[in-house]
Amino acid sequence: MRQGSQVLGSIDWVSVVLILILAIAGWLNIYAASYQDSYPSPFSYSIEAGKQFYWLLASVLIAVVIFNIDGNFFYTFSPVIYGVVILLLVLVLFLGKEVGGAKAWFGIGSFGIQPSEFSKFATSLVVAQYMSQPGLKISRTSTKLTLAFLILMPAALILLQPDMGTVLVFTAFIFALYREGLSGNILIAGFGGIVLSSVAILLSYSKYDYPFIGEGSGVILLVVILAGIGILLWFLIRSFVLPRNRRKAYVTLTLAILGAIAFVSIVNVAMDKVLQPHQKKRIEILFGLDDDPQGAGYNVKQSKTAIGSGGWTGKGYLEGPFTKYGFVPEQSTDFIFCTVGEEWGFIGSSIVLILYASLIIRIIIISERQRSSFSRIYGYCAASILFFHLLINIGMVIGLAPVIGIPLPFFSYGGSSLMGFTILLSIMLRLDAERLTVLR
Repeated sequence: MRQGSQVLGSIDWVSVVLILILAIAGWLNIYAASYQDSYPSPFSYSIEAGKQFYWLLASVLIAVVIFNIDGNFFYTFSPVIYGVVILLLVLVLFLGKEVGGAKAWFGIGSFGIQPSEFSKFATSLVVAQYMSQPGLKISRTSTKLTLAFLILMPAALILLQPDMGTVLVFTAFIFALYREGLSGNILIAGFGGIVLSSVAILLSYSKYDYPFIGEGSGVILLVVILAGIGILLWFLIRSFVLPRNRRKAYVTLTLAILGAIAFVSIVNVAMDKVLQPHQKKRIEILFGLDDDPQGAGYNVKQSKTAIGSGGWTGKGYLEGPFTKYGFVPEQSTDFIFCTVGEEWGFIGSSIVLILYASLIIRIIIISERQRSSFSRIYGYCAASILFFHLLINIGMVIGLAPVIGIPLPFFSYGGSSLMGFTILLSIMLRLDAERLTVLR
């Protein structure tokens, strides 16, 4: 393995620059999100921006350390790293302090660490290590069950905290597995699950008065959607399956219908018995089934107003009234993007999204040029996690996704999140630096 200056010379500096730009822009926006005229310097540890600055310095130091670790270390010790993180997720349930209703932090005074943020890179490592074993085929049931266990174990422990936003991040691994040969039927089933979940939620509010349809139209809407899905399924089966195996087609269709009915029932039970009242309220607001502008819908309403008020060029740095006077709760964390929209406007927001898109595309390019299957799979896991965070956080801020509490990478305030993403991407860059010498 190449060490020292040789490795540093092989680091993908385009990715490093993109990450640094996003992290610095995030730090500046954290300062703006809670800025007051009497505020101290953004380097002061007494405010969030000051703390984030020192977390940023610590993250740079962590990246430098990772760049000087032999890449083979991450392959060999992936199970150990995964096991340590699992242990931390168990311990935090008993020894952690409760923040925002979730027992997810190890705290010493004002200092806190959230182990769930480190579960993302740990799970990526162990999935990549398992999948890169010689002769392993993802089409085998045993392989799928093992992967499901590796991914769902940390997700289940995080659910107990509870932290639903982080739990949902683990669904992003399906994109990386799809790249490695996972059947596209699972992706189709996932999309179908989203559609059926929407149908189930609308069904439970069948008395809602939809425009142009009338009272009780939830049932009508359900019938229309199911009819459309049924016609599509029948067309696909008749065109591609029936000519070869008529009996199998009917069995598949029957199982699909029964599975859909069972899934709708489970979603209804989850809405009534599992979700917390505030979580249920957020979903109702997302679907337009309820309007609570002073309660559960307040964050999204204020966020959309702040973003819209920015216009094309924004109100200027530290000049946004919604940002400056704290009209948007959690503005330095989950809703940090509305600061971008208000102060930097449409143009500034677009530039930020282009930077994120460029980084994700760059990670995919890096992943595809790997000789090592371990490095390639890990790279796709990193890209999938980053994409999911970006998609859900931005969707949440502009009202296209429920408010589930998920940070915007390198922008949202939080040392654990910043360090977690730094480790996730630094490992990828370190593995890439060795791509010409690693064959596994």
